[in-house]
Amino acid sequence: MRVMVIGATGVLGVPAVQRLLTDGHEVSGLTRNPERTAAVRGTGAKPVLGDLFDVSSLAGALRGHDAVLNLATRIPGPRTAARRSGWAENDRIRLEGSACLAAAVRQVDELHTVVQEGISFSYADGGDRELDEDAPLRPVGVVASSVVAHENIAALTADGRTAVRLRLGTLVSGDAMTVALLAARRGAPLIFGSRTDWTTAIHPTDAAAAVVAALGAPSGVYNVGAPPVLKQQLGEAMATAAGISRARAVPKWLATRFTMTEPLARSQRVISTRLTEATGWRPALPVPGPAWF
Repeated sequence: MRVMVIGATGVLGVPAVQRLLTDGHEVSGLTRNPERTAAVRGTGAKPVLGDLFDVSSLAGALRGHDAVLNLATRIPGPRTAARRSGWAENDRIRLEGSACLAAAVRQVDELHTVVQEGISFSYADGGDRELDEDAPLRPVGVVASSVVAHENIAALTADGRTAVRLRLGTLVSGDAMTVALLAARRGAPLIFGSRTDWTTAIHPTDAAAAVVAALGAPSGVYNVGAPPVLKQQLGEAMATAAGISRARAVPKWLATRFTMTEPLARSQRVISTRLTEATGWRPALPVPGPAWF
């Protein structure tokens, strides 16, 4: 399959490109300017010039491809993540970028499959209940743009395209947020909310394998995560990686008072059974531990 990856140089994009190449696909990576072609080529993908925010430019880049993986994000570091303005570019990518992508795909007859990233933080607090793809959403604050991006791509099914939308758990490993938190050691919280609430995380290599597996899934929404764990368990694994004895926590009553941290404080026991049943995908690293870091 000829696959275009948008966001090929990102935390999720790099292992996704590697997985696609290993599976024998022809892989291209979108780049907005010539200065970024070397970085895309370094992933193993073929650089193709195109602008995610320009329908005509993007359609030209997509021609000759059978599928596109939209993995583009711009997640801010901890210092700017606390400000709503720090998420503006990420929101633009998901809102305007997904709309442009949908419009561009409609101009490329041979492109039949679109996979759009998204996040499982959009689920409402579920307490101890398992949350499948039909569980209630609460898309407020910075998580709202992910839901809109899914809606933009879902509309492509009316044209006979396969539109797969993924709700990813927390990527934990070499992403900028995790690295910054671990480097901060005692100064940064590793747990938001109650230690006895649930969270769903995933290693980027497992998330990338899920993204590639999603190319063979029917249209729909799919959760992507390792088996959910108590926040205490994930916090302990992160504390060990940071070299501290105990993970610092922001109490749930406090975290839920702020728009930026409220989604992180929810209890989300998200399960990925639907993707496993559709594709056979399972995480190779199912339990947070040293191998994740």
